[in-house]
Amino acid sequence: MTTLATNNSTLADWSKRQDPDGKIAKIGELLNQSNEILEDAVFVEGNLPTGHRFTLRTGLPTVYYRLLGQGVPTSKSTTTQVDEACGILEARSYIDVELAKLNGNSAAFRLSEDSAFLEAMNQTFVSNLLNGNPALDPRQILGLMTRYSSLSAGNGQNILDGGGSGTDNTSVWLIGWGDDTIACPFPKGSTAGLMHQDLGEESVPDSNGNYYQALRTLYQWKNGLMVKDWRYAVRIGNIDVSDLVGQSGTQAATAATALINLMSRAIDRIPFPGKCRLAFYANRTVYSMLRIAALNKSQNALSIEAALSQFGTPYALTKFQGIPLRKVDQIGTAETRVT
Repeated sequence: MTTLATNNSTLADWSKRQDPDGKIAKIGELLNQSNEILEDAVFVEGNLPTGHRFTLRTGLPTVYYRLLGQGVPTSKSTTTQVDEACGILEARSYIDVELAKLNGNSAAFRLSEDSAFLEAMNQTFVSNLLNGNPALDPRQILGLMTRYSSLSAGNGQNILDGGGSGTDNTSVWLIGWGDDTIACPFPKGSTAGLMHQDLGEESVPDSNGNYYQALRTLYQWKNGLMVKDWRYAVRIGNIDVSDLVGQSGTQAATAATALINLMSRAIDRIPFPGKCRLAFYANRTVYSMLRIAALNKSQNALSIEAALSQFGTPYALTKFQGIPLRKVDQIGTAETRVT
C-alpha cells in the first residue's frame, strides 16, 4: 500500500479517534487556548481589494487674533493617507475517502479534523495580531508589538514601563476597539471571518506521485489590523512576571511600577473612552494574579462580576475600574525589554 504524506491523515490517525464502540471519540483538546481578544475585536470591510486606506489629519490650520482694519493670512489643515494591508491565512486538508468511510460516519471524522484547523487559525491570527512583523515575513500583518516597540517613538507615550529588566517580561494591553480607532479590516468585497469550504472529492497525489481519492477542505481567513488612531492602544510593557507572582521588587504593592498603578495610568492615555469598546488583555499568569488581587482588595478598583459569554454561558468576569480583563494565551512571558 502506498504511504500517504505525513501531513495527511493516516490509518493510525483514524484508529486514535475511535471509541471502543466504533464511534468517533470526543477529543480532549489539550492544545486549545483562550484568546478572548477575538470576542472584542471590531471587524470592518476595507475599501481596497488588499486592505483598507484611511485619511488622517496631521496638522491644524493657523488661526489669528486680528485688529480692526487689518486682515489675517490664509491657512489650511494638512492630511495624509495610510494603507493597512490584510493577510491571507489559509490551510488545506486532504482525507483519504476510504479512511473516512471506515467508521461509517465520514462527516463526524471530518468534523473532528475541522475543529483542530479552526483552533489553529484562531491562534495564528492572534499571534500575528500581537507579534506580526512584515519586515521579517512579508506574509504577516503588522502587529501591535511591532507598532508599539520603542519608548522614544511617536507613540511612545502610550507605552508604560513596568520596570522589569530580566528575561521573563510580559505586557498588558489596553485597547479601545472601534471603526475610527482600532479595528480588524478584511478586503473589500470579501467575507468577514473564517471561511470553511468543502471542495469535494478529487484525485490527489501522495508523496510518491501516485494518486488516491481524497475529501478536500479549504480553510481561509482574510484579516488585518488597522490602527487608525494610535492613542487608543496602550502597552504596559516590561512587567517582570516573577516579581508579579512574588509581589516584590518592581511589582511590590508600594512600587510606582506596580501593575495596578500602571493600569490606572493606561486608562488616562485613552482620549475619549466613550467612543470605543475598551478591554485589558493579559496572559493567564497575569490574569490569575489580578484575580487574586481582586479577592484581596477592599476597594472596588478590581472586581469580579457575574457575566454571560457570547454564547450565553455564565462566567465570572474580572474588571478593573469597570473595564473587562481578558485572557490571551498568545501574550508571552519572555518578551525583550522595551526601551
